[in-house]
Amino acid sequence: MSVKPADPSLADPELERRLEAIVRAAPSLMRVLSTVRDLGLPDWLVFSGAVYQRVLNRLTGRDPDYGIKDYDVGYFDAADTSYEAEDVVIRRVAAAFDPPLRDLVEVRNQARVHLWFEGKFGEPYAPLRETAGALERFVSTTFAVGVRLEADDGLTVIAPFGLEDLFALRLRPNPIRKTNGFARTAASALARWPELTVIDG
Repeated sequence: MSVKPADPSLADPELERRLEAIVRAAPSLMRVLSTVRDLGLPDWLVFSGAVYQRVLNRLTGRDPDYGIKDYDVGYFDAADTSYEAEDVVIRRVAAAFDPPLRDLVEVRNQARVHLWFEGKFGEPYAPLRETAGALERFVSTTFAVGVRLEADDGLTVIAPFGLEDLFALRLRPNPIRKTNGFARTAASALARWPELTVIDG
């Protein structure tokens, strides 16, 4: 397993092992990882709730799939940032899955997020240079974790802020990109996992 925090001092081998065990114990997540790997998308990751929510569920004794609404798949293709090109990939990925996963896997080209983000969320979003860069812009450090299953079945984990907040059930805003949505997001998370501690400021 390879974990890549932005600051190497944030690496924690024990938390890394625990995360890998949780990911590998989730059959539906592993199915998504292996299927997307076989499709050969450029610079891809599965991130967001499909990963961090499973950790929260394990730590709080809930069903592994509790709260899982979708599987966010990011890839990076700067050669064609048109919606039409992205839609081809979306349809290709969907065709690789049977229901219910077909309806739960959501694919987005991270090279074109800046084209629509401000219009949808009202906040500027500079162009990304790679898929992993998206994690550095997530609303909370707790959510900023992505995983990829490699050809040798090794698991690559990208966690730019480390894994300590996630495993401490601590919800704090992104320190390098403040957003307007933290309070709303924190309230939603607390409603599902009241064991969380919210630190804002």
